[in-house]
Amino acid sequence: MSQATELAAAAGSTDPKVGLRAVRALRRLLERLEVIQVDNARQQGWSWQEIADALEVSRQAVHKKHAGRPAVRQSWEA
Repeated sequence: MSQATELAAAAGSTDPKVGLRAVRALRRLLERLEVIQVDNARQQGWSWQEIADALEVSRQAVHKKHAGRPAVRQSWEA
């Protein structure tokens, strides 16, 4: 079973300590994945509007969050 699958299962735990820790870990994973994919899209020439449309957020929101930050390595070994 993958770590993401284990976290998803733990997020449904009836034990709040287990569930909330899993939610926190999933949130961190989600943020990392978003950064990687936004960088990937920008490297492939996507506009901020195209990225925003894919994420279903405003162009301004995605630009504010991601523009100007250094690109991250495209590896799970960060």
